[in-house]
Amino acid sequence: MRPEIFALITAIAWGVGGFFEKRGLNMGNLTPQVGITIRTAVALVVLGAVSFPHWKSIPEAGPRALLMLVIGGGVVAGSIGMLSFYMALSGASSLTQVMPIAFTSPLFSAIMGLIFQTEKLTWQTVLGMVLTIAGIAVLTTAPSH
Repeated sequence: MRPEIFALITAIAWGVGGFFEKRGLNMGNLTPQVGITIRTAVALVVLGAVSFPHWKSIPEAGPRALLMLVIGGGVVAGSIGMLSFYMALSGASSLTQVMPIAFTSPLFSAIMGLIFQTEKLTWQTVLGMVLTIAGIAVLTTAPSH
């Protein structure tokens, strides 16, 4: 399957998931910390099961690769990012206040790629970044319903 299809599935899953997460937090009067802990515990069980056949590759990856995953996925995205996302969901009156901003991660990925010179600056990248910022402005300044 093409990477773009998986990216679309990701967007759908995160958009639909965000809807249910916000409802669950509000309906249960749960703190963001409890919500993210429940989410992470369930994800750990599911992902542990589907990744089990591949665990033997972990020692072969090397310490630097594992450190990148721990810092990037575990600390920055998995902990700081998700806790901030849940704090935003629980405090916002509507999803349109949170989702457009929260899902601008490609903008920051592109910036990191440019800083660390793993991505090339093209007119398409610049246009995409400008359109992302414009989209945030349009969606977050619109009156709530």
